[in-house]
Amino acid sequence: QVQLVESGGGLVQAGGSLRLSCAASGRTFSRYAMGWFRQAPGKEREFVAAISWSGGSTRYADSVKGRFTISRENAKNTVYLQMNSLKPEDTAVYYCAAGVFITGPFTSWGQGTQVTVSS
Repeated sequence: QVQLVESGGGLVQAGGSLRLSCAASGRTFSRYAMGWFRQAPGKEREFVAAISWSGGSTRYADSVKGRFTISRENAKNTVYLQMNSLKPEDTAVYYCAAGVFITGPFTSWGQGTQVTVSS
């Protein structure tokens, strides 16, 4: 398994931007598809975005399409989530995850980073 640590969360005004990072340990990072998920208070965890091991394929939830961009640097064992035009409904704890396929299942999870968007 791979260990994952997210960073980059914080408080931002609506319309602003944040970039989340997820650093992975281990030499097998480039073998994994990576995903970002989020969980808002009182709601179930939901899929946000995912990227294939090579970075050649991505997929997004409809709610973030056109605003969020997932990317990865295999040489740095890091995956990113660039979030633009943030809305209050984007407020959640954001988790990164590693899996075999871009469609899942995702079997390794980070501890999460809080993103709060004020109106």
